[in-house]
Amino acid sequence: MKISELKERKTTRRATRDFDLEGNRIYNEFEYDLPYKVDFPHSDKQRQVAKIIDMIPLFLIFLFIFQQNLFMSFLFSVIFVIIIGSIAETMWGTTLGKKLFRMVVINDLGNFPDFPTSLKRNFLCLSNFYPSFSEYTTNNVAFGKQLHFSTDLSMHMNNKLCKTYIVKEAQLQKIKKLLE
Repeated sequence: MKISELKERKTTRRATRDFDLEGNRIYNEFEYDLPYKVDFPHSDKQRQVAKIIDMIPLFLIFLFIFQQNLFMSFLFSVIFVIIIGSIAETMWGTTLGKKLFRMVVINDLGNFPDFPTSLKRNFLCLSNFYPSFSEYTTNNVAFGKQLHFSTDLSMHMNNKLCKTYIVKEAQLQKIKKLLE
């Protein structure tokens, strides 16, 4: 079985207009299967910060030890994060940044991804920032209504194309049990 095939049984209750003899509302229950939800709240933000944490040590090494300028240090750190991250995800399922957030990369079978898949997903990180722009209004006592703009970045394209998932370490055992 694969993670993409896992289903989660949900039951929902919908109120009817009828009441029983004691005056309690009668509910209809509906059961349905939904795809198993692998992602977790705030995963995008945590993944972005994890990628930055992975880059900082390499950036500083190229900047201070190898005496590169800021642009070259940044460029080399991006390249090395892709390569080192791919090796780390293949061997341990995580990188330094992901480890701090207790995240693990797994493939559709629940195992750590192989090196080509991990390399592909890390390379796709360069192009998977889908910005979604939104605006919202807030009421403020001092300034009245204010219009704010928000930009959210999504980091899911690489996982969709490579059929990999980012899960919490605590969630990994539950997924492995469901796959048996």
